[in-house]
Order: sequence, then C-alpha cells, then structure tokens
Amino acid sequence: MTPSSLLLSILLLTSLTLSISSTPTLPLNKKPDNETVYKTSKQLCIGCTYESLQFLFSQNMVRAAKWELPLGWDFQLQRYAQWWAGQRKGDCELMHSFPEDDFKLGENIYWGSGSSWTPVDAVNMWAGEEKYYSYESNTCVSGQQCGHYTQIVWKTTRSVGCARVVCDTGDVFMTCNYDPVGNVIGERPY
Repeated sequence: MTPSSLLLSILLLTSLTLSISSTPTLPLNKKPDNETVYKTSKQLCIGCTYESLQFLFSQNMVRAAKWELPLGWDFQLQRYAQWWAGQRKGDCELMHSFPEDDFKLGENIYWGSGSSWTPVDAVNMWAGEEKYYSYESNTCVSGQQCGHYTQIVWKTTRSVGCARVVCDTGDVFMTCNYDPVGNVIGERPY
C-alpha cells in the first residue's frame, strides 16, 4: 500500500466512524435559530447522498494535505445549508445566509453558470484560493480572496454540512456550513 493510499484509507475510516447522536428535525421552510443549529450531530455518513460524500471527501483531501483532522458530516449543518440553498433557488444570488458578525458558523458559497457543476467543482474552486494565501503574513494577496480555502483547512473546525441546488435560472448554487467557525482574525488556519 502506498503512503497516499494509506492516507486516503485512514481519512475515509476516520470520516465514517464519528460518534452518533440524535438531532431534532428542522422544517426546510423556516430558518433554524442559532441554538438549534448548535445542537450539531457528528453522525456516521450512512444515508448520505453521493453529493454529500463528494462535499465531505473532497474537503477532507484538502485538509489532509495540511495534516489536519478530517471533518465529520453534520446533518444539522446540512439541513441549514439546504434551507439556505432553497432560499437562493429563485434567484441564485451569490450571498451569505447571515451578516458576518451575526452568526457563529463558517460558510462557503458557490455559483456556477449552467446545471452541471458538482460539489467537487465548488471545493476545487475554494481550495484553489490556496495560491492567494500567505502563511508567513497570514493574509490574502491584495485584491484576491482566500477565506474559502482557509475555512476548509481551519484547524479547529470539526464538522461540515453542505447543499447544492439547481436554481430556477438553470444555474447552480452551493453552500457549506462549518462548525466551529474558522477565519478568526489574527489566527492562522493551521
């Protein structure tokens, strides 16, 4: 077994063997409050869709490159992401679900023209921002974004839940939420 296949095997096993806890059911047409969303569930990804697994494993591969622990799939975060994606279905507007200073989850969002964009495409775009991140200065290159990348690799983040929707326009909107939140000013991601 090669070192990279061993790493992938460990990553898969770790992702799938997180502890199980029960979670309340949330209606998809109502925004969950902070208290409900914080009752996160690091559940086995049994019953996850292929799409969910694409979001999870592609982000965990990015984390593995920085020797960070893999994220667990969180069904409460997924429900929140599904709620927000549902809100964007009508217009596909690239906007966050909350003001930056009003909520305690990390969030990455993505828009793609046409309906063929996949979770791997979104994660690759976010991860591609690594080239704009300077670890030495802990900043993004002037005029560029790198916060999507740093959220994925954030050292204390443990859970993720994501959703993808084809909008009425025929384009794609995707969102992932992270707990605990990353991108703390003055701290390095790893």
